[in-house]
Amino acid sequence: MLNKGLTYFLLSIIAFFMVFPFLWMIISSFNSENNIFRVPPTLIPDKLFKKNMFENYKTVLKDYNFGRYGINSIIVAGSAAIGQIFTCSLAGFAFARMHFKFKGIIFALLLMTMMVPIQVTIIPEFYLMMKLGWIDTFAPLIIPSFLVGTFGTFMYKEFFENIPQDLEDAATIDGVSAFSMFTRVFFPLARPQTVTLFIIAFMNNWNDLLRPVIYISSKKLMTITLALTQFQGEYDARWNYLLTGAVLSIIPLLLVYIFLQRYVIEGITHTGVKG
Repeated sequence: MLNKGLTYFLLSIIAFFMVFPFLWMIISSFNSENNIFRVPPTLIPDKLFKKNMFENYKTVLKDYNFGRYGINSIIVAGSAAIGQIFTCSLAGFAFARMHFKFKGIIFALLLMTMMVPIQVTIIPEFYLMMKLGWIDTFAPLIIPSFLVGTFGTFMYKEFFENIPQDLEDAATIDGVSAFSMFTRVFFPLARPQTVTLFIIAFMNNWNDLLRPVIYISSKKLMTITLALTQFQGEYDARWNYLLTGAVLSIIPLLLVYIFLQRYVIEGITHTGVKG
């Protein structure tokens, strides 16, 4: 009993230190700029329950156009996530259920790309996007993620390999083509994996800053992560607006995860389980 109580106590401390930065960010979003740097610091915001309580949020949304940047991020992250589902599910099906030359070698090479950081490929990627005339468009933010999904391919492959052969044989006897077998038999069974991949890909693309910084120059095309940089100057930062914008940028991710988390757990649990 003592060991159990000590375990919960230690876990509570760890959880507190993990959650505290997020709580501090929310608290600071209801502070004026001066109160954030108050000495000694206080956990009670100076705008809390005042008439101007949501002033920071109104300023960020209206004057800094964060609503538009949020829509841009939804378009980019959503398109890239849907694209990954399309390409990864097809690739996973091919590696799991189809037979072709050098399949093992190709899959091994695909897995090796997980060890290549994006910084290594960003220069040739930029040159390619420039030649295609895609600079200052959403395409460079969507297409690379659309076409690269090693984790998703691995996850679908592991799941499709565990589907009984009898199901495939029955579909083959009924004269179903390979593509129809994928769309009508295999893909509908992979709903947990599909939702899991959507959430992971959506979060990764939503939080991406490198590509927007490199490819986007127009204000109307800025994503929400790029928009956060406008609150930081060379010598100072508008911390009350920066933290308010950070809170707004996290809300969509929390909503997506809260509503779909059970599929994430189910998808990861079933991936790679033989039987």
